Amino acid sequence: MVIEVLKSKLHRVTVTEANLNYIGSVTIDGELMDAAKLVENEKVSIVNVTNGERLETYVIKGERNSRTIGINGPAAHKCRVNDIVIIMSYAQMELEEARSFKPAIVFPDTNTNTLV
Repeated sequence: MVIEVLKSKLHRVTVTEANLNYIGSVTIDGELMDAAKLVENEKVSIVNVTNGERLETYVIKGERNSRTIGINGPAAHKCRVNDIVIIMSYAQMELEEARSFKPAIVFPDTNTNTLV
């Protein structure tokens, strides 16, 4: 049996940009991406802690150490600058592998989006 489990999580980062006129996606600081083991173009779910909105999109790698969390395209209607969000990705794996799999969960400083 194959199941879907949490692979990566950036817990409570602050949105720094909301660009409605961009093609789409979420731009994430390269350092945060590496810490959470996210890859460019990977599908992610975003949960907005501030307003309860949920959305799915894909990742664009932002400039390393820029602290950028940029919500782009139509998703900018669901997230505003300074909103707190949780960004998650999932992986499919066999049940036995899933039982011992450990996701990459990162808890950056919410005020600065820096690694603690």
